[in-house]
Amino acid sequence: MSRRGALLFAAMGVIWGIPYLLIKVADSGVSVPVLVWTRVTVGALILVPVALAQGAWRPEGRALLRRYWRWVLAYAVIEIIAPWALLSTAEHRLSSSTSGLLIASVPAIGALLAWFFGRERLSRARAAGLALGFGGVALLAAPNAGRGDLLADAEVLLTAVCYAAGPMIANRKLVGVPSIAANATCLVIAAVVYTPAAVLTWPHAVPSARVLASLAALGAVCTAAGLVGYFMLIAEVGAARATVVTYLNPAVAVALGAGVLGEQLTPAIGVAFALILAGSVLATRGPARIGAPADERSRTQPTAPAPET
Repeated sequence: MSRRGALLFAAMGVIWGIPYLLIKVADSGVSVPVLVWTRVTVGALILVPVALAQGAWRPEGRALLRRYWRWVLAYAVIEIIAPWALLSTAEHRLSSSTSGLLIASVPAIGALLAWFFGRERLSRARAAGLALGFGGVALLAAPNAGRGDLLADAEVLLTAVCYAAGPMIANRKLVGVPSIAANATCLVIAAVVYTPAAVLTWPHAVPSARVLASLAALGAVCTAAGLVGYFMLIAEVGAARATVVTYLNPAVAVALGAGVLGEQLTPAIGVAFALILAGSVLATRGPARIGAPADERSRTQPTAPAPET
């Protein structure tokens, strides 16, 4: 990996590791609809001009978006509209580090979905990885059962399912649609969807500077810069290596939760972390997709990132 690639990799590990902390802070000052609306609006204000500069509104760009509008809409719902609300709601009751660790199951869930839809074979090693990963999830969720927070765990896991399914839609149904244009369009759609709920739940007083800074960072850094940075990383190191950043994000989330918010780290969290990451590594190894060349995955550059925010 080049020096530039290493720097981009480290940057993306941080950029997609901090949303859990920022969501936790923003949750304390605004409603979930306002949080999500602000995030997607700030992201759209940054990405839309970039997409326009790349020709997204030229006749051929508009034709592409019209041609694939159903899948763009589906991607917006599954990748942004539903999961960001679920995650923000769950963090009212869960620590940011727990949310980050549960989201670390995305690769394992993606492998399970790929097997379920017949795209990949499930070898013994991959099956063992799934068992390890979901064992870690169970260990992490078990303490919440007694506190009645299993619903919050379920919301985060449903978020993880969305994050695993979103790239599958992009890679199979949005091939050829420029990534920045697709993501900018999705952010605009999400902003429109959340506007009514955001207006109805708008705070009566101006939130604290800490909350406002968190909202701005979620939109500008975790959303806009995160999307652009991820595609720069893909261009530098390839799609296969770029997805490895998935394994760094939860470590950043846990470190920030403990260091900034004072969230408690227990031995069970450490064991769950190891199980989830080891399971994800095993579950995402193995044979290529059924009927595809063995090196296809390393050549493919997805329209959308492997979301971790």
